[in-house]
Amino acid sequence: MALDIGTKRIGIALSDYLLMLASGHSYISREPENKALEVIDKIAKENHVEKIVVGLPLNMDGSKGFQADNCVAFASKIKGYEVIFEDERLTSDTAEENLRNKKIDFRKDKGLVDIESACIILEQYLARKR
Repeated sequence: MALDIGTKRIGIALSDYLLMLASGHSYISREPENKALEVIDKIAKENHVEKIVVGLPLNMDGSKGFQADNCVAFASKIKGYEVIFEDERLTSDTAEENLRNKKIDFRKDKGLVDIESACIILEQYLARKR
């Protein structure tokens, strides 16, 4: 499972059981935080997840900024799973481009970008592990 943690929403993607493909699952509201953590746990259990890959929005120079620290703080509250951080620089731009190429209008539903970003994060992780 991969999470694209934003300030308002969290995009969720899942891999297949062979750990080859990533597909978008859903997005959830980040607030209230305890509810978001419950939903993540429920989805993870339903899908037999062992590891959760969290996108880490590093600055372009590779340093951590406010948003990266914010993601780490949220991810530290995820219990019962191995949490792995994956560099997610530029995933939102790539996600928007992917959606445009698929002719999906995301302007009224930014959660679609969060889901696509979570897919990209998971695809990067899976490719690196192969």
